[in-house]
Amino acid sequence: MDRITDDRNKILEKVTSDPRARRELCYRSHWYFFKTYFAKYVKYPSAPFHREMFDITEDENTQQAVIVAFRGSAKSTIMSFSYPLWAILGRLNKKFVVISSQTQQQSKLILANIRHELETNTPLINDFGPFYEDAGEWSANSLVLPQFDCRITAVSSGESIRGIKHHENRPDLIICDDVEDLDSVKTREGRDKTYQWLNGEVIPAGDRNTKLIVIGNLLHEDSLIMRLKSEIEEGKLKAIYKVYPLLDENDLPLWSGKFPTEKEIAELKQRTGSESAWQREYMLKIIPDQNQVVRKEWIHYYDNFPNEGYKYIATGIDLAISLESSADFTAMVSGRVYGYLDKMKIYLLPNPVNERLEFPNAIERAKLVSTSVGGGSRTRIAVEDVGYQRSFIQHLNTEGYTAESVKISGQEKRARLISITALIHSGNILFPKSGAEQLIQQLVGFGVEKHDDLADALVILILHSLTNNKGEPSVRWL
Repeated sequence: MDRITDDRNKILEKVTSDPRARRELCYRSHWYFFKTYFAKYVKYPSAPFHREMFDITEDENTQQAVIVAFRGSAKSTIMSFSYPLWAILGRLNKKFVVISSQTQQQSKLILANIRHELETNTPLINDFGPFYEDAGEWSANSLVLPQFDCRITAVSSGESIRGIKHHENRPDLIICDDVEDLDSVKTREGRDKTYQWLNGEVIPAGDRNTKLIVIGNLLHEDSLIMRLKSEIEEGKLKAIYKVYPLLDENDLPLWSGKFPTEKEIAELKQRTGSESAWQREYMLKIIPDQNQVVRKEWIHYYDNFPNEGYKYIATGIDLAISLESSADFTAMVSGRVYGYLDKMKIYLLPNPVNERLEFPNAIERAKLVSTSVGGGSRTRIAVEDVGYQRSFIQHLNTEGYTAESVKISGQEKRARLISITALIHSGNILFPKSGAEQLIQQLVGFGVEKHDDLADALVILILHSLTNNKGEPSVRWL
C-alpha cells in the first residue's frame, strides 16, 4: 500500500464514527464517497490509476476526458455508477446526468444499479437521503430526485438527445460508456454514425459547463475513441486522454492489488480464451481481422518526393456511373511513378476523388484531375478495360488526354488486391501522411467496409504502372 492511500484510509477511519464529518468529507471528495458508501465493490486495494480516475471526476477544470482501460479495471463502476451519484449529491451539484451505452439494455442496467443503491444503501440514505421518489419519474430510463431537483437519464448510442432538459437545465454531466462494439466499428458507416452522433447530438445537448466523459476500449484504428485521441493530439480537442492497459511497458500489472503475482495474470489470460481477445481487452491493442488483406502497420509514408528517378504521373479510375445512395462511388487515385522494375516506387498523391458521378461529370472530373496533379500538364489516366468503361477511355482520348486501358481479366476484387500487397508491405507504394485516410481505411478494412472503390482504383493505378515499367504486369493472380 502506498503512502497516499494509507493516509486516505486513516482519514476515513477517523470520520467513520462522526456522521457530520463523514458527510462533509464525502460531499467534497468522490474518492471518499466511493470508499464510504460502496465499500462492498472494493474487493482489492486500489491502484494509482484509480486515483487518477477519481481526480478527473473531481477536477472542475477538466470538462472533457477520454479514458481507455482494461476489462475489469473498475472504470465503469467508478465513472458510470458512482460518479453520477456523487456529481449530484456532492459538491458539483449536477442537475441533469445522462448516461449512454451501446444499447438501451446496457444503459438501463447501469441505471437500475444506481436505483438499487438509492433504495437500499442504508449509510448513503442516512447521510444524504431519504431519496423520495417522484411519482411516475422513476422508470427504466430515468430517475428523478425532487429534493435535489435533479435527474439521471439512460440512453443508447445513436439515440437523439438534442434539446432535452430537466426543467431549465440541460445535461451538465454526460457519460458515454462503451458506446461502440466490434460490430458497430466494422464499417466506416457505423463508425461515422457514432462519431456524428457524439458531435451532432451529445455535445450540443450540453451547455458551456457540461462535463463529458467517454470510456471504452480500442476496437478499431478509426473508432470513436481513436478519432478523439487524434483530435486531442492535434490540439483540435481540449480534453484529457488516459490509457490503462493491464500490464505496463515492463510487463508489471497496473493493478497489483488484484494481480499480485504472475500466477493471477496467467490464470486470467487462460480464461480469456484467445490471444486476440487478450490483446484487445486487456493489453488495449488494436487487433486486425484474421482475414485482413492489408494491415495498418504495412503502410509506409513519405515526407518528400525523390530528386531523381521520376517517370510520370498517372491516375487509376474505378468508374461507377450512378447517383443512387446505395451505389458505389467513382474513385480516382493518383500517384507519381519513379524507377523501373523492382526499383519502381509509386508515391500516392493526397485527396483522391471518391464521389458519386454521372458519366459526363466523371469525364470532366477525370480531365480536371489529370491536369491538376500534373501542374497544368495532362497526365496519364488508367481505366479498367471492360464494358461501358471503354467508351470512357475513347471520350478522353478524343479530347486529347492519354487514357489507357488496364485488363483485369475478370479476377475478383480480393485477388486483385492480394496481388499488390507485397508492394505495399515492401514500401514500393508510399502514402502521404495526410489526405489518404479513407483510402487506407478501405485497404485495411477490405471485405468489411461497405465500399472499396478507392482500393479498386489503386489496384488499377498499380497494374497500369507495372505494365508500363515492364511491358506486362509483374504480378500473378493468386
